[in-house]
Amino acid sequence: MTFARWGIPTLLWTILGLAWFNYALVDTIAFIPVLCLSCTWTLFTIAFFRNPRRTPAGDAWSFISPADGVVSDITETDGSEHECAEFIGEPCIRIGIFLSVFDVHVNRSPIAGTVSYVNYKPGKFLDARHPDVTHENEANTIGITVDDAIQPGLKILVRQLSGLIARRIICTYTVGEHLKQTDLYGMIKFGSRTELWIPQSCAHTLNVTVGQKVKCGETILAELTNKPLTEGNEV
Repeated sequence: MTFARWGIPTLLWTILGLAWFNYALVDTIAFIPVLCLSCTWTLFTIAFFRNPRRTPAGDAWSFISPADGVVSDITETDGSEHECAEFIGEPCIRIGIFLSVFDVHVNRSPIAGTVSYVNYKPGKFLDARHPDVTHENEANTIGITVDDAIQPGLKILVRQLSGLIARRIICTYTVGEHLKQTDLYGMIKFGSRTELWIPQSCAHTLNVTVGQKVKCGETILAELTNKPLTEGNEV
């Protein structure tokens, strides 16, 4: 088990703030219960920023889950969504994943490719299960041009969305940088949603259903069906 580097400042401020608060109460009747609550919150913060090692299933032609959580919806879109129209330019299949505050919140690349598009959109902080969350909430979207060795010309989107509690989206990759499959590229702090957008014209099979629990960097969400008919299928 490792710790996401983006959680280090939050953890330090949490420890310092709670230590000061508990020191101020040391001679009061509230000291013991507050100390217990402080320890619980510190442990929760440590658990929230965990970054467990994952071994992906499938192969290079698999779309690995970019987040931990539960598949909340699988939707056919008409391609009119701003980021989809601007980068992919055609109808897509959108796989939405809801992350509770108890899930791992780091995000990993579902497939190998080059970041060709990045769009940050300020917005609301609706609950991540709200039906309008994908259109209304703060979001950061990256467009990945999949490696030619996997499928030439294929473009996908991965979107990070804030939730009711989540108030900070982190994405460390910019246009021109290359992502290997399952590379860590960011996280969403505290309760959120992550989406994978795949063009409908892309020959693929879905491997998950609504309500299914998925693991970031491990679970196969979908697979390309035009991969070479050879054993191994490694790029």
